[in-house]
Amino acid sequence: MEDGDSLVTLRRWEDLNTDILRKIFGTFDYITDASAAIAQVRCSAVCIAWRSILCDPQLWSTLDLSWLKSNFIKIHQEPYVYVNSRSEEQLSRVLKVSLSLSRGNITTLVFNPELYISDDQLTSTAERCPNLKRLVMPTGDRIKKTGICKAIQNWQDLESLTVPGIMYPPYLMEVISKHCGKFRELKIMGRFDVRFASTLVGTDLPNLKVLSLRCSQLVREALITILDGLPQLEVLNIAHCVLLIEPPRRNQPLQIVEELDEAILKKAARLQRFITCMQVGRCIMCRRARNDGGIMKWYKYEAGLWKQDEVSSLAL
Repeated sequence: MEDGDSLVTLRRWEDLNTDILRKIFGTFDYITDASAAIAQVRCSAVCIAWRSILCDPQLWSTLDLSWLKSNFIKIHQEPYVYVNSRSEEQLSRVLKVSLSLSRGNITTLVFNPELYISDDQLTSTAERCPNLKRLVMPTGDRIKKTGICKAIQNWQDLESLTVPGIMYPPYLMEVISKHCGKFRELKIMGRFDVRFASTLVGTDLPNLKVLSLRCSQLVREALITILDGLPQLEVLNIAHCVLLIEPPRRNQPLQIVEELDEAILKKAARLQRFITCMQVGRCIMCRRARNDGGIMKWYKYEAGLWKQDEVSSLAL
């Protein structure tokens, strides 16, 4: 193309340097207003050459859907939540294309707590991510026992799990005990009661070393159960927890422990790290947890705040 004395050469998208494209695609991890996976899915549709580059295993160690939320309304009968069809189709497409591009190389899978995934979506994802080591679960309102158990059976290398509240007790830990011999880290976001503590202690999880309950509602008896019943535990994070004297009762104010007593501190002394923070007067996260009763309403706060953790291996 001539323009006066200059000559402009037009190049096609697929002719761009492969190494440069690979570096560009690798920067998608730094996107903060949308999922990197969505950007990769969109780029894969540009041309065959781009799709081929996006199959590079180095781009797919992590499938981060932490910025992908569902548009939904709560209903009074099963499945108790209705997900907007457009939102459902977007999730299905992102999963389908991402899992195809990744070719089984995903080792970390991150869902948003406000994402409603179906049994079929979860199990098909599990079948195509056989090497998964870390899983951050979405809300469990649409996932049945058969769905989560079938998925976990595919993840025999699973080492770390984050769940938004007690979603699937007690069978979640039982199926992990049976199929995931390397399991070592657990994070619970929500309510941690005596029942789940007893399940955790009673399940054969010899390699469980790290437990984070930060910003959760925690009953004192459940805390003691963990400290007494998990001798292999090395790290316990109860920072910003709302520690209760006894389980909450309907229409009754929460009976909150304001300071850890000597008995708990003595039991926790054997741990390599016992992370605490109960400073409602000085800590904003403690105040927020107290205001929410220990069941954090993450949607009210800064985007991505739920990803934080004082244990670096559990932070996102």
